[in-house]
Amino acid sequence: MSENIWVAAPVLVPLGIALLTGLLSGQPRQQAAVSLAGAFALLASTLVLLAYAEAGVTLHMSFGDWEAPFGIEFAADRLGASMAVITALMGLAALLFQLSDADTAAVSPTLHPLVHLLLAGVGGAFVTADLFNLYVWFELMLISALGLLAYGARPRHLDATLKYFVLNTLGTLFLLVSIATVYGATGYLNFSALEQVGLQDEAGRLTPFIVALVLAFLIKASAFPVFAWLPAAYHTLPAPLAALFAALLTKVGVYAVLRVLGDVFTTTPAIVYEVLGWVAVATMITGVLGAAYHWDMRRILAFHIISQIGYMLLGIGLASQQGYVGSMFYIIHHIIVKANLFLIAAIVFRLTGSYDLRRCGGLYKVRPWLGLLFLVPAMSLVGIPPLSGFWAKFIVVSESVLQGQYIWAAAALLVGFLTLYSMMKIWIEAFWKKHPDSTWTLPDRIRLAPAYAVTIALAALTVAIGIAPELLVQFSQQAVGQMMEAPP
Repeated sequence: MSENIWVAAPVLVPLGIALLTGLLSGQPRQQAAVSLAGAFALLASTLVLLAYAEAGVTLHMSFGDWEAPFGIEFAADRLGASMAVITALMGLAALLFQLSDADTAAVSPTLHPLVHLLLAGVGGAFVTADLFNLYVWFELMLISALGLLAYGARPRHLDATLKYFVLNTLGTLFLLVSIATVYGATGYLNFSALEQVGLQDEAGRLTPFIVALVLAFLIKASAFPVFAWLPAAYHTLPAPLAALFAALLTKVGVYAVLRVLGDVFTTTPAIVYEVLGWVAVATMITGVLGAAYHWDMRRILAFHIISQIGYMLLGIGLASQQGYVGSMFYIIHHIIVKANLFLIAAIVFRLTGSYDLRRCGGLYKVRPWLGLLFLVPAMSLVGIPPLSGFWAKFIVVSESVLQGQYIWAAAALLVGFLTLYSMMKIWIEAFWKKHPDSTWTLPDRIRLAPAYAVTIALAALTVAIGIAPELLVQFSQQAVGQMMEAPP
C-alpha cells in the first residue's frame, strides 16, 4: 500500500499546491515560490512513479471502501506514468518561463492555483482507471482552462473563453452521455472490467458505444471537423499558458483514444480504425492549410497543433503495435516541441514588438543564435533528421506503407512538406528579412534569462531524443506491449 500511494501523486501534489497557493493569494512572492517548488515536487514524484513502471510494476490504488471494479481506482503503467512525467515537466517549464518578461501572465492571486488545478486535471486523466473519473478530470481541465483563458479579462479573452466553453462543453456533455450508455450496456466503468466484457461480448453490440466515446475524445483532441475552438482561443493566452495548453490539453484527448482502442476495447471492429485513419488524414491536411494561411505566429502554431494531432491519430488508426508505438512517440515528441515553439515565439515578440510576421524582422543579425535555436523545434516539427520529429514521422509513415495505406502515408509526407513552408515563413520573416521599421532597435531592460534557459533545455531534449531515438522507441514498445497484454 505504501508504494501504491505514488500513483496518486500526479493528482494529490498539484491539488495540494493549488490549495497552498490559494491561501497565499495576498503574498505574491511567497505564492510564486511555493508554486515553483510544487512544480519541482510534482516532477520528482512522477519520476518515482515512472521508475516503478519502468521496473515493470503497475501501481494500483483504490479509494474508499469499494474495491475495483466498483471503486475509484488509479493505475499507472508505463504509458500513464510517462504521460504524468511529461505533464510535470511542461508545468515546470511554464512556471520557469513565467519568471521572464517575454509575454508572461500578469501577476494575479488566481494564476498559480489555476495552473496547478490544470496540471491536476491532466495528471488525473493519465492515471485514472475508469471512465467516469476520466470525465471528472476532463471537467477539472475545462474549468481551469476557462479560468486561465478569461485571465486577461479583455474582450478578446472573453471572446476566446466563450468559444472554448461552447464547443468543449458540447464535447463534455457528449462524453458524459457516452459514458452513461457504456455503463448501461455493460454495467461497468472500470477499464479492467470493460476489457473483460469486450473480450467476452459480441464486438458488434458494443461498437456504437465505443464509437460515441471515441467521438467525444476526438472533440477534446481538436480533430477534424471540430477543431475551430483551438485556433480561436490559444492565441489570446500569455506565452507560458499558451505553451502549457498547446503541449497538454489536446494530447489528453489523443491519450484517451489510445487507451480506449488500444487497451480497453481491443476487439473493436476494423471499420472503426479505418474511419479514424481518414479522420486523421483530414485533420492533418486542414490543420496545415490553416497554418499556411496565417501570419500571426501564435495562430500558425495553433493550427499546427491540429495537423500534428492527425499524425498521432493516424498511428492509432493503423491498429497495430507499431502504430501505437508511433503514436506514443509522437505525443511525447510533440509536447516538447510545440511548447518550445510557443515560448520562442514569445521571445521573438519581446524583441521585435509583434507576433505578426509582417511587422517582425532583423533578428538574425542581432541574435543569430536565437534563429538557430528556433530551427531546432521547427525542423523537428517538420520531421528533418536527426531530430525527434523525423523518427516520430518515420514510424507512423513506414507502418502506413507496410499496411498498404499509401494514401495515408502520402498525406503525411505532403503535410510535412507544407509544415516546412510554415516554419520557413516564420524564420524568414522574423529572422532573415530586415525589420519593416527602420528605427527599430532591441528593447532595453529585458529579462529573458529564464526564457532562454527553458527554451534551450527543451531544444536540447529534442536533439537528445533525435540522436538516441532507440531509448524512447524501446520504452514505447514496452509501454504499448504492456498496455495491449494486460489491463492498466
